[in-house]
Amino acid sequence: QVQLVESGGGLVQAGGSLRLSCAASGRTFSSYAMGWFRQAPGKEREFVATIGRSAGSTYYADSVKGRFTISRDNAKNTVYLQMNSLKPEDTAIYYCAAGYGSSSLGQYDFWGQGTQVTVSS
Repeated sequence: QVQLVESGGGLVQAGGSLRLSCAASGRTFSSYAMGWFRQAPGKEREFVATIGRSAGSTYYADSVKGRFTISRDNAKNTVYLQMNSLKPEDTAIYYCAAGYGSSSLGQYDFWGQGTQVTVSS
């Protein structure tokens, strides 16, 4: 079992930056690929980024490629999402998840409660 707690969300102006963190409990953090997803009001949850168990591989949605960076620190049981050049369309609740990787929600077994990111124009 893995419990995930996100933090770092908030209100930022367009063009600004935020760094999200996701702290995981348990000793098996390094056994899981980690992902970030987001859900805007009235829309389905969508993939943002994923990182492999040893941080050797990353993959991004086209909409965030070049602006967002996912990373992890297995010693701290934490995964991060650095978000730069934020746009109003990035406004959403951001969720971290632990599982088998990929861009598919179904490949993730554990989810955090989410953190709100609001980008003003």
